[in-house]
Amino acid sequence: MTQQENTPPGPFAIQAVDLAKTYRSGASDLVVLSGLNLEVAPGEKLALVGESGAGKSTLLHLLGGLDRPSNGAIYFGQKNICKLSPDELADFRNRELGFVWQIHSLLREFTALENVMMPLLVRGTARDEAEPVSLARLDEVGLRSRASHRAGELSGGEQQRVVLARALVGNPQVLLADEPTGSVDFRTGEMIMGLIEDLHRSRKLTSIHVTHNHNFARRADRIVAMERGCLVPFVPDSSTDSLSVTQAPASVASPSSQKGRHYV
Repeated sequence: MTQQENTPPGPFAIQAVDLAKTYRSGASDLVVLSGLNLEVAPGEKLALVGESGAGKSTLLHLLGGLDRPSNGAIYFGQKNICKLSPDELADFRNRELGFVWQIHSLLREFTALENVMMPLLVRGTARDEAEPVSLARLDEVGLRSRASHRAGELSGGEQQRVVLARALVGNPQVLLADEPTGSVDFRTGEMIMGLIEDLHRSRKLTSIHVTHNHNFARRADRIVAMERGCLVPFVPDSSTDSLSVTQAPASVASPSSQKGRHYV
């Protein structure tokens, strides 16, 4: 048996065990993640920070079942999603996970309501059942009055709120967000993050969001930093009132000596 098959899942909503991801690049291998371990408690709101290229989005894609790791296991409760078939994994994503991306990826030729309904229609829900549920989600994000407007007729902030409604329409247990405020202005970003926080609490979600915004990261229950594909120590920089990944001694923080360790 492999190490991940021998590792019993703990009392976590999400658990990544010895996770690795390598891409073939020409004649060489590009190692993006190596020996990464992460646990997220039920109901926790986790912020993932780090420089561009550190591996944050790759990790989020793996946790969301949008890509498969080269090695390791990903548990949601007792379920190792790495063992699911493509069809089973697609069904798991549809029913258990909600996604919010920096680029809204709405279908411009469809209305806000039709975009929100899409995950329910994909799983086979009848339109007359999906419509009231989707309208209720639009109401939660303050956009019921815009339900009949096409995506291209909405502002950037409104589009992102439609994405949030779509992410939650199937009543997922987990919300994954990759720079959800990266394409909007500061004021709109504050509103989007406020909505995400309110919905996280009211729906008792487990949430992970990738962000470069230090103020938004501070509002999470816990912050985890990534550097060169590994989770590394993170400390607040009191001199600049910002967050930073520090260069600690090799015995403490070196990704080569502490691969995959996460720090609370």
